[in-house]
Amino acid sequence: MTNIDLEKALNTIRFLSADGVQKANSGHTGLPMGAAALAYTLFMRHMKYNPSDPSWSNRDRFVLSGGHGSMLLYSMLYLTGYDVSMEDLKQFRQWGSKTPGHPEWRHTPGVETTTGPLGQGFASGVGMAIAEHHLAAIFNKPGYEIVDHYTFGIVTDGDLMEGISSEAASLAGHLKLGKLIYLYDDNKITIEGSTSIAFTEDVAKRFEAYGWHVLRVADGNDVDAIDAAVEEAKKDPRPSIILCRTTIGYGLPTKANTPGIHGSPAGKEELAKAKENVGWPVEPMFYVPEEILAHFRTRQDAGKKAQEKWVNSYNSYKAAYPELAAEFERRLSGELPKGWDKALPVFPASEKGLAAREASGKVINAICAVLPELFGGSADLASSVKTWMDKVPAFSPETPEGRNVHFGVREISMGAIGNGLLVHGGFIPYVATFLVFSDYARASLRVAALSKMGVIWVLTHDSIAVGEDGPTHQPVEQLMSLRLIPDLVVLRPGDANEVSESWKYAIEHRDRPVALILSRQNLPTLDRKVCNPAKGVARGAYILYETEAGIPDIILMATGSELSLAFDAGKKLEKQGRKVRVVSFPSWELFEKQPRKYQQSVLPPEVKRRVSIEAGVTTGWQKYVGSEGIEIGIDQFGKCGPGEVVLEKFGFTVDNVVKLARKLF
Repeated sequence: MTNIDLEKALNTIRFLSADGVQKANSGHTGLPMGAAALAYTLFMRHMKYNPSDPSWSNRDRFVLSGGHGSMLLYSMLYLTGYDVSMEDLKQFRQWGSKTPGHPEWRHTPGVETTTGPLGQGFASGVGMAIAEHHLAAIFNKPGYEIVDHYTFGIVTDGDLMEGISSEAASLAGHLKLGKLIYLYDDNKITIEGSTSIAFTEDVAKRFEAYGWHVLRVADGNDVDAIDAAVEEAKKDPRPSIILCRTTIGYGLPTKANTPGIHGSPAGKEELAKAKENVGWPVEPMFYVPEEILAHFRTRQDAGKKAQEKWVNSYNSYKAAYPELAAEFERRLSGELPKGWDKALPVFPASEKGLAAREASGKVINAICAVLPELFGGSADLASSVKTWMDKVPAFSPETPEGRNVHFGVREISMGAIGNGLLVHGGFIPYVATFLVFSDYARASLRVAALSKMGVIWVLTHDSIAVGEDGPTHQPVEQLMSLRLIPDLVVLRPGDANEVSESWKYAIEHRDRPVALILSRQNLPTLDRKVCNPAKGVARGAYILYETEAGIPDIILMATGSELSLAFDAGKKLEKQGRKVRVVSFPSWELFEKQPRKYQQSVLPPEVKRRVSIEAGVTTGWQKYVGSEGIEIGIDQFGKCGPGEVVLEKFGFTVDNVVKLARKLF
């Protein structure tokens, strides 16, 4: 194309995006108009993708980390031929549209991950790059690079200010993720004014210190310069960031390079003048010249050819390495190996028992051999949270085939990296830290739940029983706050066999994230000859034990470490002549999904004497204990002291439970 034609293509992106925001009378005009050349260069000159098959495994991934600029991405998806129509662009930000205000995974074809909370996309892209590097190490053979793609992204000032990006960039540099290339939309403007009011660091030096390859493009509208920088980045073994000096709202006569255009429509008059200044039709809105659309749609044919070339190579690979190919296809499909669950351990009854975290570690090590897609790690807590796969190396630049990830003390980015692994495909990712620090990772947990990303969260040291570490490390409100997140399954198993069943549920249900809430201290392994089988975990709540069949006098319900306490208290009440039912209640979310008939069989409505026992805030238990029951919990911060002493002081003893339960009679 000539330079004039190229400018016409860029103006198509700019005005198509600006029209979408203007019609919605809501959204962000500045980024799409300022970063049009960045998107054009990636989509038209570098990225390998097939709009007709957005799920092709060897496509390059694109992350718009500044998700507020979503009209830029939607415009590119429409122009290049994804299943995003002109009508979809016109319905930007409207109820039920394919084009929501911020990109959502599995909602819009071509959107690789959910972005919006700044920095989430940056960190998720790191997860995608880790995924590519690991799968390449496992499946590629000489002459057959069946896993060979890049993760590209456009990141913003806001992304780089967020702490999550610092954490993720530090890890990416350490891991030498050479197929990660980000273009920095360096427009020097924030909502409140110039970046100089709060963001004056030398970004280039910062990323050099992280171990990144840093390049600069002086004019963010110079496609050839951006193109050359991306080519150079591809040749470097380090992750790359290209600082592109752009102008927010480029082309707007009075609002370009001002904070006001960051999160607002341009306005009809301002947009009309911008169009007139470059000879662009003011009406109709959403104008796309036919020859320009034809140019963008050449990516359809190019993508099909690229995929066909890959398929031909893959077919030869499949003939040469049939077992590897079958495993590759299984992993990408998400299908589990037949009989994988036979590897799950069954724990014998034991009064001493195991800490739930210890049982979880045994489960992980039992299933990792039959589930090679199991991949994850902790925030520098492997020895405490028990997530290390003993016979598997660490994932590192030297051993990319490894599956244990040293995330370092980076809880905030760890969750988003896990999300990136998940959306890439081919993995069952898990991440781990102490329950109290789940607050750091809450934004990533929320994104995972919103977009049904089935990452497994291992959250240990789950109560005031943490003891001597004191209230800073004793979670009180965290468990209940996790239950507030829609579509997050929270499981707090009460003994080793419930831990095993919780892992089984998490592995088999990939449609939502699962949080496993695990104890630091030992829990008795209940005798399942006396108690009902732990498979009831999958229903959220089940009758663990009852004095006799029929309607009980009282129901004791508990989760986690308090389950054995409820059982012991129930036995004592039984000796006092009461008909007792003990209910294990590991997951509110799963119980709420059960038929009403089952719910009432566990918690008969006519039984008003109910006691909940959980070492956390009591808010919410009222739904299950009713107006005549009682909640035993802790509605204040904990105290420092030996764990067993702290539990006793706060009333988590058999005698206190029995005493309070007897008040109901």
